[in-house]
Amino acid sequence: MSAEPAKFVWYDLMTSDAKAAESFYQSVVGWNTQDAGMGDRSYIILSAGTTMVGGLMPIPEDARAMGAKPCWNGYIGVSDVDAYAARVTAAGGTIRRPPDDIPGVGRFAVAADPHGAAFILFKGNSDQQPAPVAAGTPGHVGWHELHAGDGEQAFTFYADLFGWTKDEALDMGPLGIYQTFSTGGAAVGGMMTKTADMPATCWLYYVNVESVDAAIARISHGGGKVLMGPHQVPGGSWIVQGLDPQGAMFALVSAHR
Repeated sequence: MSAEPAKFVWYDLMTSDAKAAESFYQSVVGWNTQDAGMGDRSYIILSAGTTMVGGLMPIPEDARAMGAKPCWNGYIGVSDVDAYAARVTAAGGTIRRPPDDIPGVGRFAVAADPHGAAFILFKGNSDQQPAPVAAGTPGHVGWHELHAGDGEQAFTFYADLFGWTKDEALDMGPLGIYQTFSTGGAAVGGMMTKTADMPATCWLYYVNVESVDAAIARISHGGGKVLMGPHQVPGGSWIVQGLDPQGAMFALVSAHR
């Protein structure tokens, strides 16, 4: 296994209406979109400027048959998908889709931690890593937040699996401890035991935008729903959490209200 901590390398949305979702996120985030040209499957590439940051696709029929709902997924880059899938199950997690190949792209497996929060293991055909961008760059994911079944147990699971380390721990009073974490360098996310109003454990990805207030107006205009915010967090950034028109939860962050 690599000595370097594993990092998030890609994000994509599974949705019930790909064209409507594409239009929504183009407006709200400002992403450019284009068809990936994968032939046997529909997959839209989402780009910030000329930099590809994620994708968008219809919920696969087999997943739809199993009751899958629209959701965002984070891909964690690993050195060997099959070996890491075995480590997930050994640590008490589950593999929801066994390792498989995406022709011309790489190998992946859909996994979940011991309390059910999903993530994707991924190894690309190329060892090229995403180019680093300045913190807060619009259109890029700026924060990764786990609403966990048990925050401390979740951190242990991900730290042992991926080499992540603790950063600052924030005491949020009745809401418990918010543990920020690093994948090498500055903190990239936080973990907390989920609150009662969060229906299930999940990863929530915060996309950088220029202005939270302006984005909120675009969310409402596009048929989405604001769940929380605008809210200022430690460090001064402003956040908003919402649902897109198809029901997928997403979040935005900005240095500016």
